[in-house]
Amino acid sequence: MIFKVMYQESKTAAPLREDTKSLYIDAASIPEAREQISQNTPYIIEYIEELSQAHLEYEQENNPDFKVLTF
Repeated sequence: MIFKVMYQESKTAAPLREDTKSLYIDAASIPEAREQISQNTPYIIEYIEELSQAHLEYEQENNPDFKVLTF
């Protein structure tokens, strides 16, 4: 499954909504996605959402930087 993860880049800076970024990750479940990101990045995870096929297609078409991360 592909998940969209909303995150802040730094665990030391105060989170600001304007600084929220997103990434896409392939994982079996939300807990697995959270674990992979926590172990491999310094990010603060705000929200993880499973993408439906329609949402995934929309993201691929409308996001020129679309890339699914693998660790």
